[in-house]
Amino acid sequence: MDSAPSSAFGASLAGGDFDVVGFLLRPQTVLRVVSWVFAIVVFGCITAEGYINPTIHDKEVRCMFNQNDSACHYAVFVGVLAFLACVAFFVLDAYFLRISNANQRKHVVTVDLIFSGVWTFLWFVCFCLLANQWSYTQNVDLIPGDAARATIAFTFFSIVTWGLLTFFAVKRYRQGVEDLIQNFSESATNHATPYPPSYPAYPTSGTDSYQQPPFIPSAQPQDESGYHAPVY
Repeated sequence: MDSAPSSAFGASLAGGDFDVVGFLLRPQTVLRVVSWVFAIVVFGCITAEGYINPTIHDKEVRCMFNQNDSACHYAVFVGVLAFLACVAFFVLDAYFLRISNANQRKHVVTVDLIFSGVWTFLWFVCFCLLANQWSYTQNVDLIPGDAARATIAFTFFSIVTWGLLTFFAVKRYRQGVEDLIQNFSESATNHATPYPPSYPAYPTSGTDSYQQPPFIPSAQPQDESGYHAPVY
């Protein structure tokens, strides 16, 4: 019978009690909570103070970053999805320790790796976009500068936290693949032990069930009287 691996992708397989304190102190858990807070700050600042009236007589609100509504929409989009993703991955991390199937664990880690890498890039684009638009913004005195600068700062901090989440996801993925390869190699080695072939034993002594009788030359036929004519 194949032996199942005792651990996969950075954690032991399902079994035992759930360690709440140990889970909360894990680096991935701390980074997800911090990233969750940073996302709230980013889209919270924009939705609360990010839209202003460019002039006193203008009733239409515009984005505080150079009146570019696309910049505010993009930052809110990235921030809201990052907020939801942090909650989803937080639940998956807690459930991850109870998954006994190594393939399912691999899928969870792969999704975490891809999403964290993509969102690290999106946060970088968001930081560059907001910083660039803020540098071209006019009438800064009429704009809540603290909210704008906080938004830019926390987009930069989000790059760091999501980059670290990507690093830990890569590390966990590589560790899981190495564990699976090692367990597969050990299983193949255990099943590759050669055994000598067995053949049926034949009796080497005793009387065979069939034995051909020795050759006995047949006697010459004789006359019934037993008389032989003389030879002259």
